[in-house]
Amino acid sequence: MSNMLKEFKEFAVRGNVADMAVGIIIGAAFGKIVTSMVNDVLMPPIGKLMGNVDFSDLFINLSEGDYASLEAAKAAGAATINYGSFINTILDFIIVAFCVFLLVKGLNRLKREQPPAAPAAPPRNEVLLEEIRDLLAKRN
Repeated sequence: MSNMLKEFKEFAVRGNVADMAVGIIIGAAFGKIVTSMVNDVLMPPIGKLMGNVDFSDLFINLSEGDYASLEAAKAAGAATINYGSFINTILDFIIVAFCVFLLVKGLNRLKREQPPAAPAAPPRNEVLLEEIRDLLAKRN
């Protein structure tokens, strides 16, 4: 058991785990931003263009009775298929996927554009030995 705790501690303090945790936290925050952008910025004008449609309120009622809104159907406990919310979620996914694509594309470009490192200069004693060799070759 103590060996497993030791292995877990080594795993948890590795840099990759910390980097992954930061990525997950930033990703969750980014997801909230995208959701807000879709629900609050993109969908209202699209709904306006389509005749004042509120996508978040689009649903199919599976229960008996008529409900004026999704909120009223939920309040009555009616079974519904909330396809408007599904459309919003699909748009969220497309935007996040596109942003990740751009990020990966940019990272790949940076990796390719880095020039190869210049070879290290030879040690001073090797340079001196080469000079001595060259001088001796000129004498003969």
